[in-house]
Amino acid sequence: MRVLDLDLDFFLADCCPLAPVGARPALAGHEPWPAEAAADFLERQCGLSAETPLPGAVFETHDGALRFWQSRMQAGVLTPPFHVTHVDAHSDLGIGRPGPGYVLSGVLPQRVEARADPARYTALHQLDEANYLLFALAFRWIGSLDNVRNPKSRPDIPPTVLAPGRTDAIRLTSFAARVMEGVNGPEPLIPFHVYDDYRTFHSDAPYDFVTLAISPRYAPAAADALVPLIRRYIRPAA
Repeated sequence: MRVLDLDLDFFLADCCPLAPVGARPALAGHEPWPAEAAADFLERQCGLSAETPLPGAVFETHDGALRFWQSRMQAGVLTPPFHVTHVDAHSDLGIGRPGPGYVLSGVLPQRVEARADPARYTALHQLDEANYLLFALAFRWIGSLDNVRNPKSRPDIPPTVLAPGRTDAIRLTSFAARVMEGVNGPEPLIPFHVYDDYRTFHSDAPYDFVTLAISPRYAPAAADALVPLIRRYIRPAA
């Protein structure tokens, strides 16, 4: 199965510095794309159609995707491991605080069936909108991952999550995880494709679900004008 995972901050002239809680970044230099350009990307490169919107959701912060995927799995309509196309100015793989250390040394050593508890990790202030994808990988929900980036995206992929000697695959590991391999088996090798130039990306198959994160601390308020347009391609999941 295939999931298109959109973030509003992709559709900006440049990446915004993180705004304080409750604030939005300044507009100057971070203008949103024209509506026609956003629609062209969604239709021509992602294969979406406003006439046949896909099931999904719109949420404020990007860690909402984790809870949405979990709800779809519980409903029996999304089966892991699934493909994720992550269209975002950021990798959301845990660069910066709190970093990947908690996932690698605190989540991976757990039995696989006990790992997927997003509410607990959020309450512990370990899971947030900047690392939720790393948690999804640790849960073994994702079988392959594409990151389609804003042309002005800054490097933010932690080297520690990549398979040794490779940039096209992820393999999570740690000493504690290796100790538990007798129970969990080795962590999977996950194909990983980064599109630094979004113009080179074209989806090679249809999507089953599509979601949008508004990410207000990463996008100026003017970017919200694109939300109704993107909603045309999403119908609320049953």
